[in-house]
Amino acid sequence: MGILSGYQQKEPLHYGEVFSLWSFLAVAKGNSSSYQTMYNHAGDKDLKRLLEELVQGSKQETQEIEEILKVNGVALPPAPPDKSVADLEDIPVGARLNDPEISSAISLNISQGLVACSQAIGQSIREDIAMLFGQFHMSKVQVGAKALRLNKEKGWLIVPPLHKKI
Repeated sequence: MGILSGYQQKEPLHYGEVFSLWSFLAVAKGNSSSYQTMYNHAGDKDLKRLLEELVQGSKQETQEIEEILKVNGVALPPAPPDKSVADLEDIPVGARLNDPEISSAISLNISQGLVACSQAIGQSIREDIAMLFGQFHMSKVQVGAKALRLNKEKGWLIVPPLHKKI
């Protein structure tokens, strides 16, 4: 087997690819747990649907990356346990996350995920790894558009100062 000349899955991962996969997996597992907690705090039905979609997306990303790391003999990062579903009314008002806070945190996570995917694509020499992160990137673009639309519709978007010519 020559490096860079054969079947992609048979080529070794380089350290940057391993680190990108491993760290992306660790974050995806943490985000899934966070989204489950946010789901318990969310009151808005549309926001809850978006959180469900994010949890499913994180789980799908997790499965795909775990398979690659296992095949390549890389130990997996620990995963927090799944959160149980709670009734919003059981959470004291002062301890609750409100819907705009949840939506803001989601938007931040999506934008950080886009940057992480772009970085992983740029450093990959294995085309299958670059393509995998390209798929993740496109999924994040799509869910990011949904989050932006939701923020606008609900009035949760905090607009920075607008620049006007004088």
